[in-house]
Amino acid sequence: MTTQERESPQRFVVGVDGSEESRAALQWSVDEAVVHGARLEVVCAWEHPFSGLASSYSPAPVGLPSSLQISRRAEDALDQTLREVLGAEASLDIDRVVEAGDPATVLLRRSERADLLVVGSRGHGGFGRLLIGSVSEKCVRYATCSVVVIRPTT
Repeated sequence: MTTQERESPQRFVVGVDGSEESRAALQWSVDEAVVHGARLEVVCAWEHPFSGLASSYSPAPVGLPSSLQISRRAEDALDQTLREVLGAEASLDIDRVVEAGDPATVLLRRSERADLLVVGSRGHGGFGRLLIGSVSEKCVRYATCSVVVIRPTT
């Protein structure tokens, strides 16, 4: 099916976390969206920071930012990343999404009806990947659409 035969424009989902790799993924996605006339959905997922040994006796974690504060920080970081990466191309058809949850899970769910999922790779490998997991690896394994992983340039 050609682009002209499609009922709606292609939809690309890109994960952004402020890292250099995610900025490169965003730039690559923007370039491809322009070429293909695709809608771009830029997703920033956030999680609560580790709270140590939280117990059920405490009504709320002490000293940790609230969900609202974390969400606002993620929105600010996403806005800043978009301004820095897009510059003059800020007029593109972009949907901004800031969502709580495990980044891989959020990206996989957001990309269920997408044509393409784009993520950056921080290049963790071996034992480090076993300890922390890899968003890009999970996306490649479980996405229902094509996935592009932008690797570090160094």
